[in-house]
Amino acid sequence: MSKLVLNPDCGLYERKGRAYCSSRQVADEFERQHGHILRLIDEITQSTSGVSADFRLLNFEESYYKDASGKRNREILMTKDGFVLVAMEIKGTKARKFKEAYIRRFNQMESFIKSLQAAKLEHPAFTDAIMNAHEEPKHYHFSNEADMINRVVLGMSAKQFREANGITKGESIRRYLTTEQIQAVETLQRVDIGLIVAIPDFQQRKEILTGYYEKIKLKKIA
Repeated sequence: MSKLVLNPDCGLYERKGRAYCSSRQVADEFERQHGHILRLIDEITQSTSGVSADFRLLNFEESYYKDASGKRNREILMTKDGFVLVAMEIKGTKARKFKEAYIRRFNQMESFIKSLQAAKLEHPAFTDAIMNAHEEPKHYHFSNEADMINRVVLGMSAKQFREANGITKGESIRRYLTTEQIQAVETLQRVDIGLIVAIPDFQQRKEILTGYYEKIKLKKIA
């Protein structure tokens, strides 16, 4: 099973292009006991609850976590639709504020996932451009070009980012980026596809991409 990754911006999880929150998060945000939220989800997902089996399977997933003592405890992962169904059962003015905030976070997470997928879709074209730019492409041509973009956006290479964030060697770092970072990587990767063909000099491409990235940041501030 693919690893769940917590997005630092949204405070939600991503796995295989889907956004999730956990029952523990809901309990914390809505100021309820985790056991109360689990019982509520169990009621909603019973076969006699009126909720279809397809909806239950698509939007609720049994999971486990270890507490500070190392004990294995149950939790439930929910998609946006699963969360909305559970949140409908939680009443109160404060609860309404949390519902609205969580829906915004899910929408933001969906935007991040779209950018993540777009960056993946662009990658074959990025790879082809590097291959076409070298008579005998070497493995470092690909890693150097990707890390040039990483250094412009993150200020460090992929290896350094993994070490700084405790990410397993060889695992893609993109799922661990913020929404702004992955959107910047996506944009610069697309720009670099054209630059690789037009400008053979690596350092010159880096300077152009750095300047372009600075313009992007200034536009966001303005």
